[in-house]
Amino acid sequence: MNQTTMTKSVIVEKYRQEFPATQSLFIDFGGCVIETRVNNSDLLANLNNYFKEFLIDTDKGDILITAHECPKADLGLEYTIKQPDPGKTKIKEEFYNLPDGRVVYKRLTGMIFVFGGDENIAIGPCIENSNQVINFINNRFIEYKLNNGCYLGHAAGVIENGRGIAMAGFSGMGKSTLALHLMSRGTTFVSNDRVMTEDNGDSLTMYGVAKQPRINPGTALNNPDLSCIVSPEDKKTFLSMPKEELWELEHKYDALIDECYGKNKFILKAPLSGLVILNWQRDTSETVVKIVDPKERKDLLPAFMKETGLFYLSDSAEKENDTDVDAYAEMLSKTTLIEISGGVDFDKAADACLKFMKEGKI
Repeated sequence: MNQTTMTKSVIVEKYRQEFPATQSLFIDFGGCVIETRVNNSDLLANLNNYFKEFLIDTDKGDILITAHECPKADLGLEYTIKQPDPGKTKIKEEFYNLPDGRVVYKRLTGMIFVFGGDENIAIGPCIENSNQVINFINNRFIEYKLNNGCYLGHAAGVIENGRGIAMAGFSGMGKSTLALHLMSRGTTFVSNDRVMTEDNGDSLTMYGVAKQPRINPGTALNNPDLSCIVSPEDKKTFLSMPKEELWELEHKYDALIDECYGKNKFILKAPLSGLVILNWQRDTSETVVKIVDPKERKDLLPAFMKETGLFYLSDSAEKENDTDVDAYAEMLSKTTLIEISGGVDFDKAADACLKFMKEGKI
């Protein structure tokens, strides 16, 4: 294929003809149904297992994705490198903007993702990298919600007693850990790392992403509901490490909600009754929980605000990377913003979150 004449439609047509995808699953993302067609039964089994709580029996979806297990492809494109996020050094992604879409190339795995408009395709060693296919599927839903007016938030979410609460924090603050502490105390999961917030005029709704939590060994070993995912050999190694070193490990485990907490404990839509910002540190100071005004504490909002990234294509120029702090402050004024500062105390934070969800106050 010639780079100067390359279009998304040309790539999609070529790979759908050469590697026909005929097996489908339908995933219900809180009202938006994504059909994913694949050309390999092992890949289908992987996706069915991961998304099993959200599968529905239908023959019609709102969005179509095809995933094609095939050798690593060379599209002959001169990619642009995506610079690593702050604090990271490894280059993982490159991209090329087509006249009608975008190509993202995963340097470490050789996976290629092409998307734009109503055509979405994954190409390459999909079975070996099913986690990247899963992320691609979730990102199509994120794009769909953002293009329908939602705000993107970097947060975990749970719901109890009809009140949903999202938890955000600057890097390493433990939003996912707090969400899982709350799960151990009876709440229902909404999202692990991203929420899309919909402004309903006088209230907010949050939409979660069907992504299972990935947790570090420290989180797993300090929660009885999660310790089962760590092998006895790993437990012995981790428990012999200094606490600070344990929490800094890059090693991650998938904690499937249904296996750790039971069936029907993961939904993807809930009222956003409150947003918790974790603004604490690992010391012995007292943990402080208080309600704050988002318009007066705009310094906290970047902990929640999230840029859209490579896998988002806006349907209008105005929406591209819209991370305006004033817009977020205005939107969040329609919910309750709670700051938790001082020393890290997950039990006290969980107590405050549960009280808020049950009583509407802290």
